[in-house]
Amino acid sequence: MDAQKLKAKRAERRRFRVRKAIYGTPAKPRLSVFRSNLHIYAQLIDDLNGVTLAAAGSTGKTAGLKHGGNVSAAAEVGKKIAEKAKEKGITVAAFDRGAYRFHGRIAALARAATEAGLVCTSLEAPVHKEKAAAAEPEKKPAKEAKPKGEGKPKGDAPKKDKK
Repeated sequence: MDAQKLKAKRAERRRFRVRKAIYGTPAKPRLSVFRSNLHIYAQLIDDLNGVTLAAAGSTGKTAGLKHGGNVSAAAEVGKKIAEKAKEKGITVAAFDRGAYRFHGRIAALARAATEAGLVCTSLEAPVHKEKAAAAEPEKKPAKEAKPKGEGKPKGDAPKKDKK
């Protein structure tokens, strides 16, 4: 099978796996995210009635963004979707990341929406390893490890005969 078809099938399976646990209602709609190479889009969807309640994207003159395919653009889209949700009286949403990992642009959109008032994720979400190491004080090792190469010699032990 073609490599692109396999990639699309895997993405579809991930999308279905994520979606089977998330269902949007009028009180708590689903915040669905679509990411392309150039832009990012977000929608608040009421699955009960099959209606899109609000939408925002990084395209068009109204977006006011020079580039739509970066983390700062995703954060702006998150703020816009949160503002539109506030106008409709929505304060919480179920975050649907689709087939995408929760990092980079997807995480930036979710965190920006949460900070702007639309609670869809925890702000204590996973942090990059390097950032986490910088935030924590350095720990001392409990036991000193031997330097490499300082062990028993491997080839000098007498061999036992098997009989």
